[in-house]
Amino acid sequence: MNILDGIRVLDFTQYLAGPTVTRLMAEMGAEVIKVETTPGGDPSRLLPVIKDGRSGYFVQQNRGKHSLCIDLRRPEALDIVKALVGKVDVVVENFGPGVMEKRGLSYKDLKPLNPRLVMASISAYGRESPLSHKTGYDWVAQAFAGIMHMTGAADGPPMPVGMGIADVSSGVHAFSAIGYALFHRERTGEGQWLDISMIDSMFHMNEISVQGTSLTDGAFVPKRAGNNHPLVAPFGVFKGPTGYLVILALQLQWKGLCEAMEQPALEHDPRFADSTSRAKNQQELTPIIEAWLATFSDNEAVLARLERFRVPSAPVLSPAEAIDHPYFRARGTVRTVADPVLGSLSIPGFPLRFSAQPSLPELTAPLLGEHNAAVLEQLLGYTPAQVAELSAAGVLASADR
Repeated sequence: MNILDGIRVLDFTQYLAGPTVTRLMAEMGAEVIKVETTPGGDPSRLLPVIKDGRSGYFVQQNRGKHSLCIDLRRPEALDIVKALVGKVDVVVENFGPGVMEKRGLSYKDLKPLNPRLVMASISAYGRESPLSHKTGYDWVAQAFAGIMHMTGAADGPPMPVGMGIADVSSGVHAFSAIGYALFHRERTGEGQWLDISMIDSMFHMNEISVQGTSLTDGAFVPKRAGNNHPLVAPFGVFKGPTGYLVILALQLQWKGLCEAMEQPALEHDPRFADSTSRAKNQQELTPIIEAWLATFSDNEAVLARLERFRVPSAPVLSPAEAIDHPYFRARGTVRTVADPVLGSLSIPGFPLRFSAQPSLPELTAPLLGEHNAAVLEQLLGYTPAQVAELSAAGVLASADR
């Protein structure tokens, strides 16, 4: 029994933010009907890395979904979609501004067809906002939400986080909101609309940057600090004997770090006696720590020493290094899956752990339009002849046509 068995999703999403939502739902057992627009479907089918004409990017985000490839410009297609709305629990979309409204597929249009419907819309600036007309991708959200301003060297330009953090974060926010909306529906019988903004999801990550500025009437100015925290030390990235590592010692761990370094006098040195003093004197403290690190043969020996004294620390791993690390394999944080075209490939694992669903379903990403007939015949009662007629007319498309 999977947690979302019996929940059916109509998925209009593409690229990353939206597919993150339905990817997580599929892993929990939801039936996901991925509506792809003709002729090519989800544009992420063309994103690298591509092997034998198949995108690993697409596969990772769309395993377990059923592909219905349809020409949404055609009235017959819209009739099909609206009929499906009455058969589903959830609709998810991340189209550009005005697209769903233009097609008559906004929540206002769909609610009368299914009052219990939960619909989530994911966009850069939110659907109900002064900037709802603007389009945007991940780095736009990072920039506008202050994340980019806070990333990079103190004396350098703003830097983006080198992965789709805004896309995935907003997708996870939408995923959690859908779960609570379904819970609300169970109690009240009412569906609802969820307006999820990538920028809101990013801004939600700010902590001291916002309240620190507010509480000091602007005296505290958040800015980039590079590899070390500006207000807490030692709390940052340090050069070890065989690569970089992080050491994060708050006040409760400071004594342990001094003991690990066999320099007990540092604990009560006036320059380093408390977190604020250590932060102000980082330029003196960092060389002391890195000189100690250089006495070890490798990073593993350093980390073992720090662990002995319960000082939080970790190696700075690249994603490639993480793939074969025992932790990631033991937790399933990296997993190997099979694809009928790509063969075996490694992808990130399912990040949630449920005791009620200890195992994951076996999932495969769909070919374009692979499930056209199954969706229309099984859910809407179309005959094979009707499906063939729609295909011949170009209302439906698939990889083999």
